[in-house]
Amino acid sequence: MDTKVASVDHVALPNGDVGCLPPHGGVSSIQSSTVPFNFSEATLGRHLARRLVQIGVSDVFSVPGDFNLALLDYLVAEPGLNLIGCCNELNAGYAADGYARSRGVGACVVTFTVGGLSVINAIAGAYSENLPLICIVGGPNSNDYGTNRILHHTIGLPDFTQELRCFQTVTCFQAVVNDLEYAHEMIDTAISTALKESRPVYISISCNLPAIPHPTFSREPVPFSLAPKLSNHMGLEAAIEAAAEFLNKAVKPVMVAGPKLRVAKARNAFVELADSCGYPVAVMPSAKGMIPEHHPHFIGTYWGAVSTAFCAEIVESSDAYLFAGPIFNDYSSVGYSLLLKKDKAIIVQPDRVLIGNGPTFGCVLMKDFLIGLSKRLKKNTTAYENYHRIYVPEGHPLKSAPKEALRVNVLFQHIQNMLSGDTAVIAETGDSWFNCQKLKLPKGCGYEFQMQYGSIGWSVGATLGYAQAISNKRVIACIGDGSFQVTAQDISTMIRCGQNTIIFLINNGGYTIEVEIHDGPYNVIKNWNYTGLVDAIHNGEGKCWTSKVFCEEELGEAIEKATGEKKDCLCFIEVVVHKDDTSKELLEWGSRVSAANGRPPNPQ
Repeated sequence: MDTKVASVDHVALPNGDVGCLPPHGGVSSIQSSTVPFNFSEATLGRHLARRLVQIGVSDVFSVPGDFNLALLDYLVAEPGLNLIGCCNELNAGYAADGYARSRGVGACVVTFTVGGLSVINAIAGAYSENLPLICIVGGPNSNDYGTNRILHHTIGLPDFTQELRCFQTVTCFQAVVNDLEYAHEMIDTAISTALKESRPVYISISCNLPAIPHPTFSREPVPFSLAPKLSNHMGLEAAIEAAAEFLNKAVKPVMVAGPKLRVAKARNAFVELADSCGYPVAVMPSAKGMIPEHHPHFIGTYWGAVSTAFCAEIVESSDAYLFAGPIFNDYSSVGYSLLLKKDKAIIVQPDRVLIGNGPTFGCVLMKDFLIGLSKRLKKNTTAYENYHRIYVPEGHPLKSAPKEALRVNVLFQHIQNMLSGDTAVIAETGDSWFNCQKLKLPKGCGYEFQMQYGSIGWSVGATLGYAQAISNKRVIACIGDGSFQVTAQDISTMIRCGQNTIIFLINNGGYTIEVEIHDGPYNVIKNWNYTGLVDAIHNGEGKCWTSKVFCEEELGEAIEKATGEKKDCLCFIEVVVHKDDTSKELLEWGSRVSAANGRPPNPQ
């Protein structure tokens, strides 16, 4: 009997939050249809393929290997699925990460151990960013478990648990399916756990099981439900009352959005609170793009010493600040140099609230808290008026002389002019972090980068996945040459998928972000002919156009062509700049992070 998962229908929320929500807001469960079912189709492979479609996945990123080939046949055969072969497992994982950022959930399929241990770095990054991702591994034949045999693709020991043990630390649930009797329940539990916890899960499926019919896949399925999480009502009321008292007595309070707004699905609630209270609104760097930058009280990115102009002054001089979903690490704190005081802060996490040095309220959902607080705060625009009073509009880069070597600030001025509600920006780890932070995002413009994990090379795969998930926006990716060398191969997959992304490859001859933290000969890389490489990958198949630019005139011509006659092509623009041409923010940030990294041991 065919099934439909009402509980996990994909829902795109008006503010860009993406979630798997029960219909009509209630507790949901699998519902059956009356379509006749052919028992020969009651296979594990078909069940898994159908489940992926039912939770909103229409593209699965994969690398074939002998242990997953039979399973891949079923994914190919599923009408609602598009199997996208990637050049390596790491990029497949990064692509699933980028896909999940847009679609709410992503999936990748690799083979046992050699594939699993290759993809695990991408899975760890997704875990750090609270992204629901289904990592499926084709495992050994079920008959080999417990036989003391040594298999290929392993480290040469008869123990098959090495891969599982590695995944246990970077996934919230692990299912090793080597028995058809329990396969249905284990797969459904893994998928529902990924959605509930908003974290990756690991599913290993023995290579001889996908094609075998089994009664568990034809009867009424084992139901799982996604009951909505609820706040403790008394705790919620107490937290709102305490926070309202704390903020209403403040003279110049502010609000700062953090990256965990995504997992809390609280972006609308944050904006509702900002609308009602009149406080100035800033974002932490890793939350850029999560709240609208056209909001009338938006004051920019709060990033300590490298904040948007005049933003840090307003936040750090405030007598009360509400942080919603923050992550304070050495990078976001600029080497632990933020001028914040705990007794002035309300820290709102997805399921708890901490008020100053006082009480912590647990079992309080961020969304409920922010909505409740919006009804209890007095309007206070003092801090925003202070910002407006001291604000001076940014200057423009110095005008380039004819054929003058291109400067990075000129490049990003041109990128700024390309942005609209029909675009999305992907920023790679490196100086692109800082330059892209200064971009002003128009209404509807997407933005993604990976700050907590900061894995160089992430953006190539993530761009592939994000662009595949969101066909109504043109992705603009800003990637440094060092990062590109890690994962360049999957430009090939972008071309195969017919994507029209614009990639700006910033060629400055090395790992510039590392140079500004601690320089050495290891930060210099071999220069490539990047446009020549992409032309070779293109090889006349598909739509791809490349250009190498050295000055502003050439950049302007390339952008005009990429957004005009080549708008349906993958456009790769190599931008050659001086090795020391960096943002002033990176210079400041790098010196502070270097100081934090180099602290001497505490005396014992």
